[in-house]
Amino acid sequence: MKKIIIFIFTVSLFAAGCRTSRQVTQSKPATIQPSAEAEQYLKYADQTTWLLGYFKREQMYHSPHCEWYLSGYDNYKPDSVAVSKLKEMGTGNISIKVVMGTWCPDSRREVPRLLHILDMWNFPGDNVTFIGVDESKQSPVGEYQSLGIQRVPTFIFYKNNVETGRIIENPSTSLEQDMVNILARNEKQ
Repeated sequence: MKKIIIFIFTVSLFAAGCRTSRQVTQSKPATIQPSAEAEQYLKYADQTTWLLGYFKREQMYHSPHCEWYLSGYDNYKPDSVAVSKLKEMGTGNISIKVVMGTWCPDSRREVPRLLHILDMWNFPGDNVTFIGVDESKQSPVGEYQSLGIQRVPTFIFYKNNVETGRIIENPSTSLEQDMVNILARNEKQ
């Protein structure tokens, strides 16, 4: 009996410490309605709502993604000085891969911010590739394994089809300043 209790405790401890695990929800009687916060979490954790593989920006305009996308986009106020520097650099031969998980709180925070900056910069939408991943950070995209993704979101910047830098999970300063730093560093080379 003691071994069973230790086993259950160990499994519980492991499951609680796993960063990418989903919360397990128990069945509730039909008369109990989940809170609005729980309802939103359930939508994001529901694998049927995840955007996997290549997808288009417009797919984030639909429920349940529009809830986080639109509020994140509208509420972010990019630093105008950094955006001006991006505009001065231009967009020539630059492309970006956005690797994200719609289930991931960091992705739901940073991706709308990135797209707000790109819109202010007048960055061509055709030069942005979106790749959705599952909680194991896997995606059904042929080239995906070569990207070496370990955390999401990961924004990969390319100049002339050569990787010039990445922003992984959280920016060091701000998204727009990190973008300036990555692209300015590579202009000097």
